[in-house]
Amino acid sequence: MKPRTYLDLGTIFDELFNAADEFRSELHKNFSEFSGGCAGSDPGRYFNENTDYYPGFSYPPMNVFLTGDKSLIFEFALAGFDERNIYLSFQGDYMIFSARIENEREAEAPENIHYLKRRLKFKDIDMQKYYVPLDKYAQENVRAVFKNGILRVTIPPKPEPDQNAGVRIDILKEGT
Repeated sequence: MKPRTYLDLGTIFDELFNAADEFRSELHKNFSEFSGGCAGSDPGRYFNENTDYYPGFSYPPMNVFLTGDKSLIFEFALAGFDERNIYLSFQGDYMIFSARIENEREAEAPENIHYLKRRLKFKDIDMQKYYVPLDKYAQENVRAVFKNGILRVTIPPKPEPDQNAGVRIDILKEGT
């Protein structure tokens, strides 16, 4: 007769419930800091510098941070780019960033080279979007400075954020 294998359902359910409880506590720990918004005077109180709030793009390398006066700062590392080929604009709640690299870079490279380490690659940046809430930041007062291969974009906060009461939605009875 074949030996029967029995599953210990109690242990399996205990492990599932413990994992769900750990997930819930991690979720609460990592996201409860946002429940109060950014009303405090200390921007660091609400943001963890080890959390990537703008995870969409890995190129170019960049920093995004808030200053004490709540200005939103973007710093882009743009080695090899010329400021004439960098384009910034706002469309609603998004800053649109594009940049073109000069084609002469590829022409400079010899044909028979073998890289021992290649981390510096030149490529175009095409319409990357970065969230900048229109109701909180004065997009018309943005300041962009390109110096030593670093583009620093400073977006000051609005003196008084827009207070939109919202739109009331009427609920109708079915059939009317």
